[in-house]
Amino acid sequence: MDEIRDAILADELDALAGLPVPESYRAVLVRKDEQDMFAGLPTREKDPRKALHVEQVPTPELGPGEAIVAVMASSVNYNTVWTSIFEPVSTFGFLARYGRLNALTRKHDLPYHVVGSDLAGVVLRVGPGVNRWKPGDEVVAHCLSVELEDPAGHDDTMLDPQQRIWGFETNFGGLAELSLVKSNQLMPKPAHLTWEEAACPGLVNSTAYRQLVSRNGADMKQGDVVLIWGASGGLGSYATQMALNGGATPVCVVSSPEKADIVHRMGAELVIDRSAEGYRFWKDEQTQDPKEWQRLGAKIRELTGGDDADIVFEHPGRETFGASVYVARRGGTIVTCASTSGFLHQYDNRYLWMNLKRIIGSHFANYREAWAANRLIDRGLIHPTLSKTYPMDDVGQAACDVHRNLHQGKVGVLTLAPEEGLGVKDGAKREQHLTAINRFRNV
Repeated sequence: MDEIRDAILADELDALAGLPVPESYRAVLVRKDEQDMFAGLPTREKDPRKALHVEQVPTPELGPGEAIVAVMASSVNYNTVWTSIFEPVSTFGFLARYGRLNALTRKHDLPYHVVGSDLAGVVLRVGPGVNRWKPGDEVVAHCLSVELEDPAGHDDTMLDPQQRIWGFETNFGGLAELSLVKSNQLMPKPAHLTWEEAACPGLVNSTAYRQLVSRNGADMKQGDVVLIWGASGGLGSYATQMALNGGATPVCVVSSPEKADIVHRMGAELVIDRSAEGYRFWKDEQTQDPKEWQRLGAKIRELTGGDDADIVFEHPGRETFGASVYVARRGGTIVTCASTSGFLHQYDNRYLWMNLKRIIGSHFANYREAWAANRLIDRGLIHPTLSKTYPMDDVGQAACDVHRNLHQGKVGVLTLAPEEGLGVKDGAKREQHLTAINRFRNV
């Protein structure tokens, strides 16, 4: 690995084709024999630091349509947290089902799972049938892994019955020195960003793009009022930028004065601090409080000059979903992905059906949407919201911070990169956007 790292750091990328692929590499993983370690514990007491390990693992065999990438940096997403606490199910079930699909996928079914759904790095090898990419290409990867052998996937690959999230539902993810991806996961690395900056937007930026901008999601238009839960977080911070860039009006919901300051620095003017307002949408575990929904709706109208939300950008799930359905305007849209506070949602259907509202499920993005989202990063229209970067050996702590909501924006992880600040190829472009880059990095 040292030769590969040295060649990349010296910008001798053409030499990578002549270097041997290492037989093994360091990776962040969970172990199958530990998947019951948190049985019986409440979710908040499950500690990712106990389940995530950094170990040497064998390099997987490269197959047709695949690429091996030398990973310079990665990041922690909430799916890494789910994997590390084995919720809502152990990901080893995903790997076993994938391994039964065909001879090529059998290698994914292992007694360990290399995690991570983001990367920035350099292509080291490509398999048969890969023509667009070659060794030495600087890339980022989106996390949609799809076989593309089913007709259902050819209008929208997210509808393919074999679509999976790489590093979560497949093995050999990005929190490692090497990673195995399908070639159609690769996209050009924005040349004005460092490795850690380029690694952090992939999953959340593409997810926010499909959920909010794409016709497959909310199809946001100019003038829309968009209520964004968790607007300073890894997903919400990109939705906030997209709303601002797209001529919409974001109403940003955060949970502290510090997070309110973050979204103000992004350029958002309308902010609701849940802690200051004291919203309690649930009276107890079984009973919601519609008066609190009404109070939130009144606050939105107060901020917007009388308008309800055209779109509710929903991802907390159980805790907020009843309120989200209520506050959307008549004919409005609630678009939902994930459920970080719980998967079993409850809402009053009268406010949905009688007011002609729509609930749209959204999950990651197809290749075209991910490419478009990455192009926004490359053009400096969207900026990485990277708040802190950890070395790979401390990834357990990084995941713990995300699990306990102690982070802002995205949390990065250095893998092969020895330090922060490396990887910039276009200094002039970086200088052009440096003020914004620093503002969003210091969230």
